[in-house]
Amino acid sequence: MREKQARALYFRELFAALAMYCLFVFGSNLFAGPMPAGSLRSLLIASPILPALLTVWTIVRQFQRMDEYLRIWSLENLGMAAAVTAASGLSYGFMESAGFPKLSMFVTWSLVMGSWGLITCLRRWKERSQ
Repeated sequence: MREKQARALYFRELFAALAMYCLFVFGSNLFAGPMPAGSLRSLLIASPILPALLTVWTIVRQFQRMDEYLRIWSLENLGMAAAVTAASGLSYGFMESAGFPKLSMFVTWSLVMGSWGLITCLRRWKERSQ
């Protein structure tokens, strides 16, 4: 499969999985709120993990479709994003000791994905400008 075709397929699969995730989050919040506590409510609240797993599967499939150069390049970007997240998390941990509010893991996940995307865009821009 050619690189542009693989990328287009990846974005279709990824955005479909993310749309399903948004629907599941909205639906679980809408329907679980008035339900009494119990296992059914807990399952409904946890149901967005299913499209989240679909997102993971989509990313894994994309890595399998990549050639070695793109795979290494992308994993380097992910490694840099992990380092940015680790440094930010460590820094904010000290700030929590000073009284700042505790942050949700959703913030950490957003930071990983956001920094991965930003690093990828910056490296692509740098390569094209050379």
